[in-house]
Amino acid sequence: MFVLFLVLGGYVTVKIFGAARRGVDRTVAQARRSVEDTTLKAKSFAQPGAAGELAQLRLKLRTSMRSTQDALHAHVADDPSLKESLDLFGRLSVHGRELDDDLKRLETEPDKAHLAELLPDLRRRTERITGSADSLRRAAHDRAHRLADDDLENLSAQIDVEAGALRHWTTEPAPGAAPSSGAASSPGDVGTSRSTQEPDRPAITPTGPRPTYPWQKKARPESTT
Repeated sequence: MFVLFLVLGGYVTVKIFGAARRGVDRTVAQARRSVEDTTLKAKSFAQPGAAGELAQLRLKLRTSMRSTQDALHAHVADDPSLKESLDLFGRLSVHGRELDDDLKRLETEPDKAHLAELLPDLRRRTERITGSADSLRRAAHDRAHRLADDDLENLSAQIDVEAGALRHWTTEPAPGAAPSSGAASSPGDVGTSRSTQEPDRPAITPTGPRPTYPWQKKARPESTT
């Protein structure tokens, strides 16, 4: 048992350490991306000519790819059919990373004339990759909205049916009920019959706390004065 506890303790420690390290790595990567994006924005405005256009292309590429990735991952849990779209995006990301590496490498190119010759092809590649990414992202958004609209339409139809059922009541006597006689009953007789036929009913109290919704206002406390 002692050895077992040692093994389990070591396993848990490794898991905790690994999770903490992954969290730190994600935080560092996000901070690095934010700094790099801010730098690219500054370069796109501050540097004229080819150098500034390179920064604009990199920023456009990174923004489009990141937005598409976030959109697909956000909807795939509710719509498993998007897994194929994620696979296609993974293949597109390979080309996106290659282009981003080329753009980053050319930022230090000293031959501005050669850089100007390469810009048309770089623009074309950027437009093709971002166009495909944008198409996937918009399709995912449209599909999510369509599914939400269909679900809301079905829910509204079910609520209409339930509302109609709640409004459907009848005044006909229940099956097996004894017909009323023509003789009049005194108030005392009526009260006695009710007390013998109907058990005491407890006061109506809520069976539990009522659910709250984000659009409800908070209940005001009752005055004690």
